[in-house]
This record gives sequence, C-alpha cells and structure tokens, in this order.
Amino acid sequence: MTTPKKLFIKTYGCQMNVYDSERMSEALGGQGYVATDRPEDADMILLNTCHIRERAAEKVYSELGRYRDLKEANPDLKIGVAGCVAQAEGAEIMRRQPLVDLVVGPQSYHRLPQMEAQIRTGVRAIDTDFPEEDKFEALKARPKARRAPAAFLTVQEGCDKFCAFCVVPYTRGAEVSRPADRILTEARELVDRGVRELTLLGQNVNAYHGAGPDGDWTLARLIWALNDVDGLERIRFTTSHPNDMTEDLIDAHATCPKLMPYLHLPVQSGSDKILKRMNRSHTADSYLKLIDRLRAARPDILMSGDFIVGFPEETEEDFQATLDLIETVGYGYAYTFKYSTRPGTPAAERAQVDEDVKDERLKRIQALITRQQQEIQQSMVGRDLTVLFEKPGRFEGQMGGKSEYLHAVHVDAPQAKPGDMARVRIVESVRNSLKGVLI
Repeated sequence: MTTPKKLFIKTYGCQMNVYDSERMSEALGGQGYVATDRPEDADMILLNTCHIRERAAEKVYSELGRYRDLKEANPDLKIGVAGCVAQAEGAEIMRRQPLVDLVVGPQSYHRLPQMEAQIRTGVRAIDTDFPEEDKFEALKARPKARRAPAAFLTVQEGCDKFCAFCVVPYTRGAEVSRPADRILTEARELVDRGVRELTLLGQNVNAYHGAGPDGDWTLARLIWALNDVDGLERIRFTTSHPNDMTEDLIDAHATCPKLMPYLHLPVQSGSDKILKRMNRSHTADSYLKLIDRLRAARPDILMSGDFIVGFPEETEEDFQATLDLIETVGYGYAYTFKYSTRPGTPAAERAQVDEDVKDERLKRIQALITRQQQEIQQSMVGRDLTVLFEKPGRFEGQMGGKSEYLHAVHVDAPQAKPGDMARVRIVESVRNSLKGVLI
C-alpha cells in the first residue's frame, strides 16, 4: 500500500482564501496527498497568500525563509506559493527564493495536479494566467469527508470597481459570477456532508449576476433558491459594495427566513473628499441612507464594516467625519487598517500621511469600534438567541457556536454535538463572546 504524501497549507487573509485552500487540498488529494498541520511532516508546503495587508509580499518571503532548513533536511520537499501575492509577484518569487518549486495564481489552482507532476520531475512551475476554463468546474467532485457545520462557498470573484488603494482587480481579475446551478449543486453537496450554514463569498458578492435557467440571476434570486435547499438552515454573504445593494437584496433581508440579520458593508471613510479620492463612487450620505433602508427592512440587522485611516491627503477633519459616521451607524464589528501603499495603484503615487498620525488615528478609531462592539454585545444579555454549535469549548461539557448575529456564544451543553441548533438565553457578555444557557 502506497504511503500517502502529506500536504501543509498555510492560509493568509480573507474567507475566500480559506475556501481556495480547501479546494487546493481537494485537488492535490487526487495526487495522493493528505493534510497535515505540521510543516515538518510535509512532503509539500503551500502558502496561500493575501496581498491586502501591509508589506504582504515581504511577510511571504520571511515565511519562506523559515522553511530553508526543512528543505535542506529534505531535498524532496516541495514548496509552493499560491494566491494574490503569487499573482502579483509571479516570476520575482522564483528569482528571489530558489527554494520555491511552484507559483500559482488564484485563478489557476485547478491546474495544481499537473504542476505537481511537473515539479516532481525537477522542473519548476509557474502559472499566473487568467484561464478561460471554469476552475470550479475543473475540480470535479471526489468522495469527501464530513464537514464542519459552517462553510464558505465562493459565488463571485474579481472586481471592476478599481478603488485607488486596492490590488484586487489586478490579482483576481474582472468580476465573474458562477452559474447558479453549479452553486446550488455544490451547496447541496456541502449540506449532505453536514453543513448547516453557508456564507456566500465574493470580492463584490452583491454584484453577483450568474447565469440561471431563465436568464441572469441576482444575488437575491440565488439566496431565495438556496433558501429552498433542505437541511440548509442559515445563509450569509460577504463582502458587499454599497453601490450593488439592490432593492431585491434589501427585501430579502426583510423576508427570507434563512438569511441571517448580519451584513458586512464596507464604507472605508466618512469623508466625501476621501471617498472621491478612493474612487468609491458613493458618498457618506448615500451610505447612511442605505443603512436606513436596510434597518427599515430588518430593524435588528447587525452591521459590520471596513475603515482605512491615513489615506493620502486625509486631514483631521476628514478623519473626524469617519468617526462621526461610525457613531451614527453603530457597528457590531469592524475591521480597521492603516493605509499602506500597494505598488501599481493610483494612491501609491500620492503624498502620504505621516506614520505617527496614522498610528494615533488607528488607536482612536479602534477605541470607538471596541466601545460600540461591547455595547451591542451587552444589549444581547437577557435575549433568547438561536445558536448553531460548531465545536467543543475550552471547558468540559461546553460547546461553542454562533448566534444569528455572528456573535460567538459559549454554552454548557454536554449532550450537544457540532451541527446541533438550540435556543439559548444570553446571561453574560465577555470581551469577544457571549455566555448563554440552554432554554
């Protein structure tokens, strides 16, 4: 019996990279690989990279340097770089790091089996094309193990918005939506494997316009079709752009039983001047009016967002406008970032804000977001929520899961198992989670 080869994947960045890593693991499973969580045991190491965070490429090179001793100890070890840094850096990774055997962009990971066969012959492989074939369709289903109760499902990729700070249009390509029937098939397969909650993924997920049996479907139409999938209990989607929040999608938040009362809707800044310089194509006022429409449709909806501080030319007045917008909306969660340049993007060529100023503004915005998060968590105390249990907690007999609002909830429930759903009364709010008791 052939000893299986071991695959270690380190995933950086967004939920879509988590989904991509799962699919890469499945693709290489056909070549005899099984997953390991120890790079020391691996026959192949893959870094699935993200280009959004500051100094993303340098962090990848630093991580690769840590594997030099492993490569020297095991010359047969294969090392690959995948994802958005791979797409952006391409051959430069091969030049700077001779220990790298393959580089594959996010649109080409279905070609990993052929690339793996090539590097086993001693020939390095690179593929950063935007191939015409459907990578999702190319990865035909194989017998798969049972899944965790919550899973990601990519429905749309790429971006046509060209925000001045962002590399996604260059690393992920133009907006492309998967056909509705293929998404529904994958969703049913995931439910058959134990999934009860799906988060639909896309760089601009609410721009989804996939081919359906009767013409292009919107994201709302797709959500309603998923609502009819037996065994699927919850639907979420991320990440959305304010300009693509259509009326039928707002209405779905009001009327679709399985669509959860949570929405991640990045705005990035509360200053119209900065929004224009970011090429966001909306204003602070139009964003706030959209929030009003969403809350009219679903009054209890919990909002989360993204914010960039220290964007080129941001003044104290511009930053204060962002704080004012946050105060107005009231976010349950938010992701905050200092602006950092991305080579090739328009904002990289502009006059930059001093790093000390960025640091000070980041602390202030994070303090405000933390206060709002804690206030909203505290408002959950005394409420009865439905929790989808995902895994055992830290203590014996404890289970952890997520509420409708995506809050982490821990409950003493020794009889419960992953995939169970239960009504829970919230009795305490702690730093980043809630404590509940079974009703």
